[in-house]
Amino acid sequence: MEYDTLLVTEADGVGIITLNRPDVMNALNKQMRAEITHAVKDVGARVRVLVLTGAGRAFCSGQDLGDGGNAAQIDLERTLREEYEPMLRAIYDAPVPVIAAVNGSAAGAGANLALAADVVIAAQSASFIQAFSRIGLIPDAGGTYFLPRQIGFARAMGAMLFADKISASQAADWGMILEAVPDEGFAAHWQERAGSLAQGPTVAYRNIRLALRASLSNTLDAQLALEAQLQAESGKTRDFQEGVLAFLEKRPASFEGR
Repeated sequence: MEYDTLLVTEADGVGIITLNRPDVMNALNKQMRAEITHAVKDVGARVRVLVLTGAGRAFCSGQDLGDGGNAAQIDLERTLREEYEPMLRAIYDAPVPVIAAVNGSAAGAGANLALAADVVIAAQSASFIQAFSRIGLIPDAGGTYFLPRQIGFARAMGAMLFADKISASQAADWGMILEAVPDEGFAAHWQERAGSLAQGPTVAYRNIRLALRASLSNTLDAQLALEAQLQAESGKTRDFQEGVLAFLEKRPASFEGR
């Protein structure tokens, strides 16, 4: 499929989806939301890792307030349910790990788009801001779900009430993202990270994601049962057999993702 708001590439098991509206700091309009949803599902079915990043100086500035005419007349509930929710679910439920490579400002829904990924790697100059209260709204696009789980209730509440800009370094210190990387080595770093996952045991990665997410609400007994179930599934893969053989032969494993 040809995309008007995205640049999409696939190589060596890595799918890269680049938000490509740099003139408006990659603001999310109706078309971009639909294209992200489609691209994540389509490309995610063929690769072993997905990367979301932005063109230009921003990752994503959030909702395009000029999309569809008068912002005050936008049906916000319909937009969230019919456009944002499918996009976020596609990312969250992707069959492979998703990396958000945050190259610049991530504001409002753009910040929460990044937080929907499994791993967030940001350039040192990037920043995150829950800007919603500045225009009289509450954080959406999953922000009230993701942020308190990542940085705790008190910090999430402060970030949302005051709408302060959070630097990449502070986000890493708080546990909001995995790491903040110097700008000059940013692209090479996330590409190396993505390449590493693309060469790894894909089924095990999927099951790690499932287990960690379930642990946030499971009892200990339920989590132990889930671990046993997912481990049994992982143990039936070709990659487990290869991993054990490589360990015994003292060589790097050659995983196939199955």
